[in-house]
Amino acid sequence: MWMICKKEWQQFFNSITGFAVIALFLILNGLLLFVFPDTSILNFGYASLSSYFNYAPWVLLFLIPAITMKSFPEEYKSGTFELIKTLPLSDAKIVWGKYFGCLLIGITAVLPTIVYAFSVQALSANTGIDIAATLGSYIALFFLIAVYTAAGVTVASFTNNTVVAFIAAAFICFLLYTGFDAISKLPIFKGVYDYVIELLGINFHYKSMSRGVIDSKDVFYFIGVIGLLLIITQQKITDK
Repeated sequence: MWMICKKEWQQFFNSITGFAVIALFLILNGLLLFVFPDTSILNFGYASLSSYFNYAPWVLLFLIPAITMKSFPEEYKSGTFELIKTLPLSDAKIVWGKYFGCLLIGITAVLPTIVYAFSVQALSANTGIDIAATLGSYIALFFLIAVYTAAGVTVASFTNNTVVAFIAAAFICFLLYTGFDAISKLPIFKGVYDYVIELLGINFHYKSMSRGVIDSKDVFYFIGVIGLLLIITQQKITDK
């Protein structure tokens, strides 16, 4: 499994594209957090990273699919997938290897943003940032990346076209993040099933954890979604 994970890591960083994707992600975050007037924390008058954690899920909608889009399509096109299938690895280990490889890249891309917390703390003239809320938000961000990665790998297992894998993964992640919220607001569900439908979406649980309270229900939700997506992926490559 770790051999597949290492291969995924090396494949991403073997070209300048991988570094460019992460660099663009960090530059965009920096611009949104410190430069653009509507999102800059310098205009808020108080020390908080809430704006970063509010827009991060939307930026990750593009970053994570860019990381996962080659996971299976490149193997299919080059014919190396058949070679991987001959290795003494179960389908589950192949899927988890791909998943952890992409997840590690995603986490690596986000880790430098911890500097934002120290920067805001240093710039604060009063009490500084809310440590508990910030820590909870980063944990929520980790789970969000984990779900997006699982969705991206699952979508990638269904196609040998990297562009299709990127677009479809971004769309699926968008639906998982905000789709259920939108459906819950439909008049037909209002006041009856709206809360239940909202519970099915990522956004509800992401916001809950971002408040600094790590509820086991939110953790189990993310683990359950990840597990379901990877089971689908495993079934797909088994039938391949």
